[in-house]
Amino acid sequence: MTPESAIARLRAAEWLHRPETQQVFALLDGNKRRTRAVGGIVRDTLLDRWRERPEIDFATELTPEEVSRRAGKKGVPVYPTGIEHGTVTLKIGDLVAEVTTLREDVETYGRHAKVRFGKDWRRDAERRDFTLNALYAEADGTLFDPLGGIDDCLSGVVRFIGDAGQRIAEDRLRVFRFFRFSASHGQERFDPTGLAAAARAHAELDELSAERVGQEMRRILALPKVAQTISVMTGAQILDFSAPLVLWLETYERHTYKATLMGRLALIVNALGSEMLQARWRLSNDDLKAAEHTLAAARLCSDFHINEAAYRYPATLADAVDVAAALAGWTEAGRAAVVQRLQAIEVPKFPIGGNDLIQRGIRPGPALGAELERLEKEWIASDFRLGRMDLLAMVRAGS
Repeated sequence: MTPESAIARLRAAEWLHRPETQQVFALLDGNKRRTRAVGGIVRDTLLDRWRERPEIDFATELTPEEVSRRAGKKGVPVYPTGIEHGTVTLKIGDLVAEVTTLREDVETYGRHAKVRFGKDWRRDAERRDFTLNALYAEADGTLFDPLGGIDDCLSGVVRFIGDAGQRIAEDRLRVFRFFRFSASHGQERFDPTGLAAAARAHAELDELSAERVGQEMRRILALPKVAQTISVMTGAQILDFSAPLVLWLETYERHTYKATLMGRLALIVNALGSEMLQARWRLSNDDLKAAEHTLAAARLCSDFHINEAAYRYPATLADAVDVAAALAGWTEAGRAAVVQRLQAIEVPKFPIGGNDLIQRGIRPGPALGAELERLEKEWIASDFRLGRMDLLAMVRAGS
């Protein structure tokens, strides 16, 4: 891919010529080069990466107050989503546009640097993290590249802007972003200078909140290929993963048809436990529960309790089989045999309930629950062949 073909693609991009996008440019003097699209949408268009619902960020010379005034005058909904950082959000049709005023550092002390609004596009670019993210598009699709980032972008080089150590000191989450972009846009190749700076910062990452780290790790683990990235992060002491866990993740990615976030989280829960993982990453309850269910199903499959896995965790089976294969070291033939058996299972509804046992003299309480659980296990073990009358005949009187 040549720079010329990439720039031609940017000029012709569908998102750029949408009426809603052009309305933002018109509203904010885009024709006078006072507002440009920036960041991921520009980068990924140059790389011909399709986005289902493109998010468009804009940078502008206009102050947040002026952006809000102009939007209000035209009846465009405006929300002060990050007003303290110079960001407001405009809603035009189905387009959600984040508009941020150009900034430059006055004093730098970590993530809470003192900034002021400005009109210097180069200095705004120099505040960003990587050269491939400091790419701008004008209203007609002209590329504005003040730092020469297009070559890095097209070559898959994730390079910090300026001094890598300084960029990391401004926000240590950039360590995780370095690895994420190296995996997503760099084919798991790591710029040596950036990698060395990230490794030097490993002892300072405890200052980051568990929520922010968890958000970045979630994005990393959702990528198609990250096994090499996880191994490098572990070697650089960014992650405290054991050698077996790194191997499980590598095996999982190598043999699965489609690596997923939940599959990888299940392997990590198996190694670290849910409580430790939550302490480190503060995942959502839904994510944690899904990972736990995937792991539980995988353990059942590993022990060849295939029917029980299919009955208890039907939603996680696809991931669970691949997790089980990684943990148990199955051959491809062994994995295929389990998949074939799962595909042949038709799980019916458990044919009895608590009321059936009450009618047979078992009082509500722990004993009833235990007896129902025993009968359910018998039913699963029979390959679901036991019918309602069979199960009722097996009720233990006086339970």
